[in-house]
Amino acid sequence: MARRHRPRTKARTSRRVALPLTCAATLLTSACGGSAASAPTDGPDAAERLTIAIPAEVGGPLNPFVTFQEQLSELVYDKLLSPSPYVGDPQPWLAEAVTQVDPSTWEVTLRDDVTWHDGEALTAEDVVFTFQYAQDAPTGRFTHHINEIPDVSSVEQLDERTVRFGCAFPCPELGPVTLADLPILPEHIWSQVPADEVKEYDDLAVGTGPYRLVDFSPTAGYRFEANEGYFAGAPVVGELVMPIIEDPSATFTALRSGEVDAAYRPVSPELIEQFSADPAVGMIQTAPLRFPELRLNYQRAPFDEPRFRQVLSLAVDRQEMLDVVFLGQGRVADRGYPHPDSPWTDPTLSTPSDPARAAALLDELGFTDTDGDGVREGPDGPLSFTMIAPGADPVQVRAGELAAEQLGEVGIEASLQAMDAGSYADLSTSREYDLQISSITAHGTADPTQFIMSHRSGYLWDAPDLPYPEWDQLYERWAATTTISDRRDVAFEMQQMFNRQPTSIPLYYPDEYWAFRPDAFAGWAESPGFGIVHKWSLLPREVARDAQAIVENG
Repeated sequence: MARRHRPRTKARTSRRVALPLTCAATLLTSACGGSAASAPTDGPDAAERLTIAIPAEVGGPLNPFVTFQEQLSELVYDKLLSPSPYVGDPQPWLAEAVTQVDPSTWEVTLRDDVTWHDGEALTAEDVVFTFQYAQDAPTGRFTHHINEIPDVSSVEQLDERTVRFGCAFPCPELGPVTLADLPILPEHIWSQVPADEVKEYDDLAVGTGPYRLVDFSPTAGYRFEANEGYFAGAPVVGELVMPIIEDPSATFTALRSGEVDAAYRPVSPELIEQFSADPAVGMIQTAPLRFPELRLNYQRAPFDEPRFRQVLSLAVDRQEMLDVVFLGQGRVADRGYPHPDSPWTDPTLSTPSDPARAAALLDELGFTDTDGDGVREGPDGPLSFTMIAPGADPVQVRAGELAAEQLGEVGIEASLQAMDAGSYADLSTSREYDLQISSITAHGTADPTQFIMSHRSGYLWDAPDLPYPEWDQLYERWAATTTISDRRDVAFEMQQMFNRQPTSIPLYYPDEYWAFRPDAFAGWAESPGFGIVHKWSLLPREVARDAQAIVENG
């Protein structure tokens, strides 16, 4: 079973004012306010209907070229392997068998019992089309797994159930990463959509997954119905209604009152003790593969200097960051980047906090406080910078405030600007900032090929515009390896080098606490990187176990 949470002593009751819930829009009104709508049909691990509050729409009607919300997308779409690259050993799903033929070639044999939601059979043509279409479509969440890391140079149908993939250079990770990440699309639908118009496509998603998307409104939310003929077994919940409730207080007020059965957002730390004491609310603790980060604009001096970036890493007191910002609910981020729970992360990584060493390094770099105002100066003037944070997220704003205080203790001034979502996004894209507080999800912290891509796309580095010969040498070694083991060894060297001179500094590794009403449904389970609201909670438990998709404890 997943971990049921007992609150830690540092948790405290929230002082926020709870707002009343107003049920949103007509397609969802039938799900609001009535306990009968979510009454279990076969005990605590099955339900006729569940109402799950979500904070916003997640890319229209689940267009996979727009949405980044894998958990919801995978209610509708399936992949060749499951559950994800985040488990290290994903299992065949739409595939019946997956074989690496040689370092640059893979073959996949499909199941013969899978149909799309409109009744069409899944075929090898769908798989070939998906990969070729992603090569033609604009760069997006999934395309780098085909176009660059790895570089899938050929996709060939061998017979009605078998597909062969060829790569431009060795691709030992194509199976456990790419095939476990890319959703398969129906050719008979998407072939009618020009590749350069994929992001504008707004018909309801059609997949092979355990749920059909039957209604969507950008202001009201989503409604799903169970795919009773699902090849892996019928879902244990018949209908999912997901109203949009933007305000966190309103979300959790609705949960406690029974207007919704679960929330698609974790409980904030200050509410954990209060919720744990409520007999009508259940909670599951998870260890998410995500973290808040302090990003450094390495395109600007002095952040382009590796030792100056090391200074900032040493100056951040990670224990204080965890205790003050997240009330101790998690782990100290002293293992750096990527997330230490990823099976692809070097277990020996170490990123200690050492303000005294940070101050000594600043002295060595020639940054001293000559006028006694507490701010060091250098050839280009005082070490005075701007730091941006999303103003709508009080936890990230507090992290920015504390980071500024900690940098100030070693003589670096950082002026925090809490910004509205639009302004924050604009500055993030244009890089018109010095420092940035943000949050990165499992795709960035637990997918090994994304770590490589982030050094080529501009997120962690901006090759080839900025020279980084040490990285380039490691990349050439990495690309030449032919086995997962050898590739992992070189990736560990890359991670070590990155954490000595980071462009992103993890602030803490949070735990997450997910609240639900056990009288409506108690079958929730943790899946690595996905929280609890995902298809693995909604399928028969033995199916999730066989797919190695859930965490079971105790």
